[in-house]
Amino acid sequence: MDLSSRDWRMLIDGEMFAGAKRRDVVSPTTGRVIASVPEADVADAERALAAARRAQRGWGGMAPLERAQVMKRVSALLRRDADALARIVVEEQGKPIAEARGEVGGAAEFFDYFAEFARRIEGQILPSDVRDEQIWIQRVPVGVVVGIIPWNYPAALVSRKVAPAMIAGDTIVLKPHELTPLSALFMASLFVEAGVPAGVVNIVTGGGASIGETLVRSPVPDLVTMTGSVPTGKRIMATAAEHMKPVSLELGGKAPFIVMADADLDLAVRSAITSRFANCGQVCICNERTYVHADVYDRFLEAFVERARALRVGDPHSDAVDIGPKVSQGELEKVERYVAGAVADGARVVLGGARPKTAPVEGGNWYLPTILTDTRPDMTIMRDEIFGPVVPISRFTSFEQVVGFANDSPYGLSAYLFTNDMQRIMRTVQDIDFGEIYVNRIGPESLQGFHVGYRQSGVGGDAGAPGLELYLKKKTVYLNYSGRPATSLMPY
Repeated sequence: MDLSSRDWRMLIDGEMFAGAKRRDVVSPTTGRVIASVPEADVADAERALAAARRAQRGWGGMAPLERAQVMKRVSALLRRDADALARIVVEEQGKPIAEARGEVGGAAEFFDYFAEFARRIEGQILPSDVRDEQIWIQRVPVGVVVGIIPWNYPAALVSRKVAPAMIAGDTIVLKPHELTPLSALFMASLFVEAGVPAGVVNIVTGGGASIGETLVRSPVPDLVTMTGSVPTGKRIMATAAEHMKPVSLELGGKAPFIVMADADLDLAVRSAITSRFANCGQVCICNERTYVHADVYDRFLEAFVERARALRVGDPHSDAVDIGPKVSQGELEKVERYVAGAVADGARVVLGGARPKTAPVEGGNWYLPTILTDTRPDMTIMRDEIFGPVVPISRFTSFEQVVGFANDSPYGLSAYLFTNDMQRIMRTVQDIDFGEIYVNRIGPESLQGFHVGYRQSGVGGDAGAPGLELYLKKKTVYLNYSGRPATSLMPY
């Protein structure tokens, strides 16, 4: 797919804008430049914010059903161009084409799902303390939103930020990651084609330290929603505090994957493989540390290694490939450092642990599926997010012990349990301190669920009705229709 000849442009105030500066986009599969995209400057970012502020009152004043009709046109266009967008995802991010198709399908579904809230944004009418008066609590648009997304789902995460903002009556300025801007810029052209009014959706490209900082520090936004790393989330939270603007931060994870002795072992093995190696392990809810009961540890490990060995690493354009490249050379080297550190700490490599001897495609960021054993809870590999195709496996002897292992983490996003014991399931729901718990299944999360993390996995959340709440604020109205002065009965 030739992306170099396309005229890539940002979307600002309803216009596709080329910008004055350019940035190269590099393929993780070949290491070659595949496109040149605009690089916003501070003035571009401020212009996008100003456009969003101007457009918000008109967009927010439309009936939600009118906004939903625009969103349905967006989802229809995403489905029409699904193959082209999926191939762009492969080119810039490196996930296998089958996974990219699934991502694009999800991107369209976000617009369909949130459009359904056109008739579901509810308020409250409460009885007053005085006669002939009502108290209304309305849900109204929060205003202007800044959305910042990472590189691992460059299409779906555009929709995850834009769709709830649109149905809520907000306007948004979205910044994709500088490694993977193409999907967002392609989608920008679809927003224009769908008739999204000028200024409602703006997409600007650039680095986090420059453009991201400008967007977050500005007094214009009323909400900042970001998916990404813990250090970036902390910087955003501190910067947003300057203007007391709320933030929603979906950050990293270190998901424990717990296999009890009574589990369906085949299901657990297949699920652990998918949860660890999908998208080359570059998923915040991935199986980051596997705990297997001692009674079934050897059987699990043997089957797990066999399945992992059969995974095909190669050109992600092929339907026959299971694992593509890491997104960048820097990310590849980070994974190598984690594995080397684990080995130095006493872990044993039972599979992989290196780059392929022969690269599937010359110039790509390749790393073999890797399994580590003899790991301890205090090892860095068991505490830090790896974000790559590497899984450390530990054995445990009791449910109480593994609950302690799972909760002993600075992260608190997703956790997995495989068992057929209902008592253990209910105790897990009660005792595992994570925002998402998957029992006898793996992710991804559902649109109607709430994607939320504890501790350093973030604040706020995404998806579902609770996710939409973040894009709305409450307004309380005291309506007195008596024609008499109202006197509160409260003693203050």
